[in-house]
Amino acid sequence: MSGKEQVQIMLFNKWETKDIKVNDPGLGTAISLKPAVLPNTFGRHEHQRLKKADVNIVERLANKMMHFGKKYAKNTGRMGGKKARSLNMVRTAFDIIHLETGKNPVELLVRAIENSSPNEDTTRIVYGGVVYHVSVDVAPLRRVDLALRFIAEGVRESTYGSPQTIEEALAKEIILASNNDMAAHAVKKKNEQERIAMASR
Repeated sequence: MSGKEQVQIMLFNKWETKDIKVNDPGLGTAISLKPAVLPNTFGRHEHQRLKKADVNIVERLANKMMHFGKKYAKNTGRMGGKKARSLNMVRTAFDIIHLETGKNPVELLVRAIENSSPNEDTTRIVYGGVVYHVSVDVAPLRRVDLALRFIAEGVRESTYGSPQTIEEALAKEIILASNNDMAAHAVKKKNEQERIAMASR
């Protein structure tokens, strides 16, 4: 191979990430689409502050999916640390998305995150012994975190006690969220959070 030829690194050897644009200017620095065949950093970013912004967005989705099957249980039990399994779920979900829409699933994931990342949140301020709920802007990195959490939550709730597989539910949630459809759990949660924040302005 000559020096001029470049090897194209594609996610899961299938999906192109180089040409995907992040339309939301606020999320440009928080969504990383750096090329990787298998998005796994083995937690190298863990001990550096804000370093997760450089972790591939597909890997961050897989990390959020490493969650026990019960609705409100923490990352313990049968899914805690099962990253290979989580990445396989994401890979299969991406195949389903491509079969259903014919589009690049990574691009749809980016759109879904843009549509389900809240701009406003509320925080508690104690002033003179009285608790006030005040509306605050959300930092870009936290917006992405919340969007991924909402997507994972939606998948968990729709598959809990249901014959639907996680892969199908994840594909459905990403497709609905990328269309800004209110049927998506993530979009519903975002609108609910922004509505509460607006009332607290």
